[in-house]
Amino acid sequence: MRKTGRKKIVIAALWTEICLAFPVIHALGDGYEVYFVTDASGGVSLEAHEVAIQRMIQAGGIPLTWTVFASELQRDWARTATVPALAQMMVEHMGNVGTSFTWEQQLLNTPSEAKTKKAVGV
Repeated sequence: MRKTGRKKIVIAALWTEICLAFPVIHALGDGYEVYFVTDASGGVSLEAHEVAIQRMIQAGGIPLTWTVFASELQRDWARTATVPALAQMMVEHMGNVGTSFTWEQQLLNTPSEAKTKKAVGV
């Protein structure tokens, strides 16, 4: 990490309370800005997971979810080269968000003549 010169880390791990919390807290101590992906990690119990998250927040870590991380990497829809991959992830893994996205795409791709006929009941 030091060789890259980067100061931000995004991390997820198997066990929140050990595999995630320890490196997050140590990286914060080394001066890194650390983001940890809460729903890509899990504890041996719900309580262990939640307490570990609170511990990392108290140490200065920034929690986020995988969808927020993916969206931050995308930034906006103008970055068209990566939109298809993000859209595919949304459809396959985001439940109602993916379904809503698919529905919106269908609406946007409907020719305007068909939209007008539907609206007036033809």
